[in-house]
Amino acid sequence: MLLTITLNPSIDRRYNARGFEKGKVFRTDDFQYTPGGKGINVSKVVKTLNEAVVATGFLGGRAGSFIKEKLDEMNIANDFVSIKGETRSCIAILSDDGSQTEILESGPLISQEDMKSFYNLYMTLIKDSEVICASGSLPRGLSIDTYKVLIDMAHEQDKHFILDTSGEALKKGIEAKPYLIKPNKEELENLIGNTVYSEGDIIKGVKAIIDKGISIVAVSLGKEGSLVFKDNYMYRLKIPKVNAVNPVGSGDSMIAGFGVSIKRNYELKDMLRLAAACGTANAMEEETGKVNINNFNRLMNEIVIEKIRL
Repeated sequence: MLLTITLNPSIDRRYNARGFEKGKVFRTDDFQYTPGGKGINVSKVVKTLNEAVVATGFLGGRAGSFIKEKLDEMNIANDFVSIKGETRSCIAILSDDGSQTEILESGPLISQEDMKSFYNLYMTLIKDSEVICASGSLPRGLSIDTYKVLIDMAHEQDKHFILDTSGEALKKGIEAKPYLIKPNKEELENLIGNTVYSEGDIIKGVKAIIDKGISIVAVSLGKEGSLVFKDNYMYRLKIPKVNAVNPVGSGDSMIAGFGVSIKRNYELKDMLRLAAACGTANAMEEETGKVNINNFNRLMNEIVIEKIRL
């Protein structure tokens, strides 16, 4: 199976508000509550692609119960550590001018006892997992090297580990050599300590990361596609123009595509095409972490991949 880790899940609350601006009162009947957090979004897309997936992490309070109930309704297997705190909410307000305003709660405090319980659960779950995808921020109370520890534990059982986080957690995680990371331009700049102005800057920065032992580095560039690096090659992925409704969750959907492809032992170009199709299809949906399989199948044939030797 494929295991997803969401240490700081949320209820994603989406509101569509015409002409939204701060300081005013808005009413809407166009809203949605969904189980969220980057790893949970990955789980939803993996399930859509008909692969076995188990979601894990921390859940607490009524919000945690809501998330578990919804995952059960979607037939997504899950095994979370129960905590005393309340799982957070993340609010996204979408306006008709295309703008999006987000309010993200920091999340509950995780105790050392909670983390010990998670490590024990994790050791059990990875035994039956071929690929592990850890996504998102670290909740309060966890050490900055948490992902590094999880990667080291996965390596002991020869598992592929995909890490999708940012900041110091990503820097520390890289030390343990995950199989794949997916920074965006801003996250890459933070990793290398320099501003990225051109594709040449990206190549230079990624080379330094690959030299640390990362097999695949995928740099997401939004609607411009992405640049993926493996061995001595760069792959430029060009995506078709689509009617983008909500791009939130597209990176998570791309991670799901990578995870499924690794599990299926796909060749690299097929992996890239599947991952890019997942990310693009998600942007066409209002709900985060959702892929319409018909859109996905069409997009699979429209992704253009250019292979360049470095």
